[in-house]
Amino acid sequence: MAEVAAERVRWGVLATGGIAAAFTADLVDLPDAEVVAVASRTEESAKAFADRFGIPRAYGDWGALAADEDVDVVYVATPHSAHRAAAGLCLEAGRNVLCEKAFTLNTREAEELVALAKERGSFLMEAMWMYCNPLIRRLKELVDDGAIGEVRTVQADFGLSGPFPPTHRLRDPAQGGGALLDLGVYPVSFAQLLLGEPSEVMARAVLSDESVDLQTGMLLSWESGALASLHCSLVGGTSTSASVTGSEGRIDIPYGFFHADRFVLHRDGRDPEEFTAADATRAGLKHEAVEVMRCLRAGETESPLVPLDGTLAVMRTLDAVRNRIGVTYPGETS
Repeated sequence: MAEVAAERVRWGVLATGGIAAAFTADLVDLPDAEVVAVASRTEESAKAFADRFGIPRAYGDWGALAADEDVDVVYVATPHSAHRAAAGLCLEAGRNVLCEKAFTLNTREAEELVALAKERGSFLMEAMWMYCNPLIRRLKELVDDGAIGEVRTVQADFGLSGPFPPTHRLRDPAQGGGALLDLGVYPVSFAQLLLGEPSEVMARAVLSDESVDLQTGMLLSWESGALASLHCSLVGGTSTSASVTGSEGRIDIPYGFFHADRFVLHRDGRDPEEFTAADATRAGLKHEAVEVMRCLRAGETESPLVPLDGTLAVMRTLDAVRNRIGVTYPGETS
């Protein structure tokens, strides 16, 4: 991995959609980050994005950004159907990569990216901003330290009310559409942050006419006896809350668990304790950017907060869910 200057980390942004804009808005507010280039499939889109955020270079193709040696790390914000191609192109060119979630369409693609990063000695991380959120990190510390005893159950949901027309990317098989990869990745990642990879996966779904999942229910189980009940939906706005229950207590996260700004710890025989974020803006994207830059300056090729083994484990669970609900994407053999 090329040495990264201590003062400022130079970012490239690949794609110009909503999540790219949100991440870039957080980046430009960080004094030690500099966004130096953006790329899109069209030069017009790249230039409009560059003008919006004051980015000096705009490319009308991904390869030009990947080849830009002034870029320390590329943030890949395409639909997940293009993650393998976009992140792979950057890694091949020697760039470090932060890649949006779901990390790829499937485990095979994820394993290819991880192998490529290791071969090139480059940094690679899934943009699972939830894992970098200070409150989620505090919650995990409490659970790991036994604050609620042995974990028995995890519950989490993420649903949007829609409706989304058949032409929307969330319903387009060619773009990896469906609730699972776009929304379900959060409940699954939350459960596996606390319990690791499940030993058994069960799932049911309602599919659209395009054969992507409109809503999916999942029941994961572990050899310890722990269970996780998870749900994602494109047809109903859910509470997007989460709860983890142990043998000696419970932790509840209200609305927006994946960008939590508060949670409540309930322990048997004690008054509830509320934990709140010091930064009430919910600027979770900022936290993952800070972690990437810390890793790059330290010469680390992966983050201990979002380890690649954990990303691969989540992808295996998502594959197992899709296998059980009968969702495949163009180009997949199964």
